[in-house]
Amino acid sequence: MALDAYALATQPGGMSFIVNPLDRCAERRGDSEWLARLMQQDDARFVVATAGKLVLRRDQASMRHTQVEAAALGQSAAETAFLGLEPSGAPLFACTATLSDEELEIRNELEVIDLRSLALRRDLPEADIGALAQARALTHWHLSHQFCSRCGEKTAMAEAGYRRDCPACQTPHFPRTDPVVIMLITHGDLVLLGRPPRLAEGVYTTLAGFMEPGETIEDAVRRETYEESRVCVDNVRLVLNQPWPFPANLMLGCTGEALTTDIEIAQDELEACRWYSRAEVETMLAGTHPEGHRIPPGISIAHHLILGWLQETAS
Repeated sequence: MALDAYALATQPGGMSFIVNPLDRCAERRGDSEWLARLMQQDDARFVVATAGKLVLRRDQASMRHTQVEAAALGQSAAETAFLGLEPSGAPLFACTATLSDEELEIRNELEVIDLRSLALRRDLPEADIGALAQARALTHWHLSHQFCSRCGEKTAMAEAGYRRDCPACQTPHFPRTDPVVIMLITHGDLVLLGRPPRLAEGVYTTLAGFMEPGETIEDAVRRETYEESRVCVDNVRLVLNQPWPFPANLMLGCTGEALTTDIEIAQDELEACRWYSRAEVETMLAGTHPEGHRIPPGISIAHHLILGWLQETAS
């Protein structure tokens, strides 16, 4: 299955969060004077987040705030992360609002919205959605890692937001990205789909789970599939990947072939799991399934793993 991630993202209904053209300038992030100058540039812009949402300018349908606007929402230079230089050369930063969601939502010029809803709405360029994914993951990490995990002292932002340092024990802390395997398991003309309780009514998706220490991607696919369904799997291949900023995951999209077909839901992660034929999945994609079953929306890697399988089996 050969899937072009960029093509999938940039076509209508494409996968979100994988287009991000920002130059992150990693080699200069330790230069505080350079960063301070960037922050004061007239073309500097700021993405503003709350604990769980993003703050957009409603009047301009934009994620970009000037520094004056960001400061009015609570932006602090000491807790502002550098996202990168845009293709135009303008610097883009990310910061957290000190005002609550409720205080922000009453302001007519602002829209407070979660990133998933924003991606589903598809009214921003994919490059902006990719930058927002970077901003959302980074601001979430800073909000949830204010204190040193070694000694408990309050930490300070360093390296333009890509590190937090402990002044007491000198321990550096780095942003987390948690890898998740998500796998399309097939058996001939059948595909294995499950339904976690958290999904919207009627949605069935590919199985998925977090990787564990000391595991290869292939081993994680085999283990997670067996744990969730008791189906044994082999011939695992990594075919696609996607940043998933909820809060900071990397989805490793894989395919695998089932060695067994009997299903037993062994944990409470799934409320249903079954084999679907290609014809049945086509009705799920078209919205005509007789029981109202459907696949996840196009922003997700699961949708494109399923779509790639349909296209492959049709050829």
